[in-house]
Amino acid sequence: MAILIFFLVHWYLSLFVQTFYLHRYSAHKMFTMNPFWEKAFYLLTYVAQGSSFLSPRAYAILHRMHHAFSDTEKDPHSPHFSNNAFTMMWKTKEIYNNVHKNRVEPERRFDGDYPVWPALEKLGDSYYSRISWGVAYVLFYIAFATQWWMFLLLPFHFLMGPVHGAIVNWSGHKYGYQNFDNNDKSRNSLFFDFLTGGELFQNNHHKLPNRVNFGVKWWEVDPTWPVIWTLNKLSIIKLKPVKAKAEKRAKVAA
Repeated sequence: MAILIFFLVHWYLSLFVQTFYLHRYSAHKMFTMNPFWEKAFYLLTYVAQGSSFLSPRAYAILHRMHHAFSDTEKDPHSPHFSNNAFTMMWKTKEIYNNVHKNRVEPERRFDGDYPVWPALEKLGDSYYSRISWGVAYVLFYIAFATQWWMFLLLPFHFLMGPVHGAIVNWSGHKYGYQNFDNNDKSRNSLFFDFLTGGELFQNNHHKLPNRVNFGVKWWEVDPTWPVIWTLNKLSIIKLKPVKAKAEKRAKVAA
């Protein structure tokens, strides 16, 4: 039981920081927060992702590229230019590393306006940190695993961030239904996206990239939206004004 609880906590905490902080905040700036909370959520991202920590800067740049080049050869992670999810992940890793280590200069329109914490980013990307987190996961399993098959979950802990990204990018651009014609292959894969915290409403998100609630239909449930709404009410974050006319036109089209 302890192993399953640990796995679920790690899965959903890592998922939350990826969709809330890396995606909706770092890449899209759907809301604002003061410097204290920006650093606090940055630290939470490091702790939650652990061995698979993703740089908010590199994540933001790649995600902005994804929107600009969705499902074309320039898309960093379109499933339609890879044989399987693993080759897509490897391709994304190469592009990510080139951006993260400044081997390539991103287009100006994709750069800037993301949280930066050089010391923590250096720590999170270090082999020392990644291996230390991995060892901690293994030790936890040695202490609490009661069945051999539980150890098969360890690779998911090691690569939690990339696994979430692979599920979203592979499924969200191959399987499901479309509310909008976005001139790409984005899909909504689930009606209630309990698996990836709203990220599998890809078709909705590509139509309305600045809409905080990824659900558009009344029956499309984005589990992260109530959390964001609550954080806004508590003044931890501040939601940006919604462009009502654009959203109304999109809903009518749906």
